[in-house]
This record gives sequence, structure tokens and C-alpha cells, in this order.
Amino acid sequence: MRTLALLAILIPAVATAQTNPAPDAQAPAATAVAAADTASSELVGQLGKDLGITAKQAEGTAGTLFGVAKGAMKAEDFGKVAAAVPDMDALLKAAPAPDAKSSAIAMLGGAGGAGGMAAAASTLAKLGLKPETIAKAAPSLIKIVQGKGGAEVGNLLAAALK
Repeated sequence: MRTLALLAILIPAVATAQTNPAPDAQAPAATAVAAADTASSELVGQLGKDLGITAKQAEGTAGTLFGVAKGAMKAEDFGKVAAAVPDMDALLKAAPAPDAKSSAIAMLGGAGGAGGMAAAASTLAKLGLKPETIAKAAPSLIKIVQGKGGAEVGNLLAAALK
């Protein structure tokens, strides 16, 4: 009889715990969603649409390319690009970590420019992008940023991503 009474008490408690997890258990998911929403969602959405890739791939692509640009540009010039892109820091953090091969390629070619773009191509492939999509990524990003920040900002980014 005690077993039935105990089960009668525990079953509703377990069911409630499963349908209503503790607030702490919900916090990381909510934080991740909020971060994704704030990481230049308009830019990420447009890049994803232009390239036919997922939002996560677009976010990583933008972060990777902005990382190359940051390494190739004067701080003042990158500041102009960053001012045109909301949540630039979140995008930079969304870039996948380069592997040893990508890092070596970047060092041979300098932080930006051709070496940086070659390293970026390797990093973008890690996101599951096909070579033809990778080839379209920089021009698409430049066009989006130019639409937000104007011709000067677009030209600065284009020069860094050559």
C-alpha cells in the first residue's frame, strides 16, 4: 500500500519536472537563441538567402570573412566596416576555428589578402560549403555591407577580401 501511495506522489512530480524543466536548465538554450538573433540577423539572413545556406553557415561565413578583413585592414578602416554591421563581435566569434593548415596558409600570405582568403576557403569548407558557394561568399557579403554602410565601406571591405 505504501508503494502505491509513493507512486501516486512521485508520478505527477516526475511528469511536472519533465514538462517544466528548472529555469537554470532553460537559460543556456534561451541565451543561445538570443545570441543567434542578435548576431546581425538581417545580414546573416540575406547572406544565407544569397548563397542558399543555413543561418548557422551564413553566420560562420560572415565571421570568417570579417576575420580575414580585420587582419588585412587598418584598425580605423575595419572600425568603419564594423560600424555598419551590428554585433560584429558576435559574428567574429561565430567563425569556426581555423585548423593548422589554414593557419599556415594565412601566415605564408600574411594576415589578410590572398593568404587570408585561402585560409578562409579551408575554414568555410569546414562549415560544409561547396567550392562554388565559397567563391560567391565574399562578393555577396561585400554587396550586403555596401548596402548598409555605403560605397566607401563596401570598397574598404572589397579591398581587404581580394
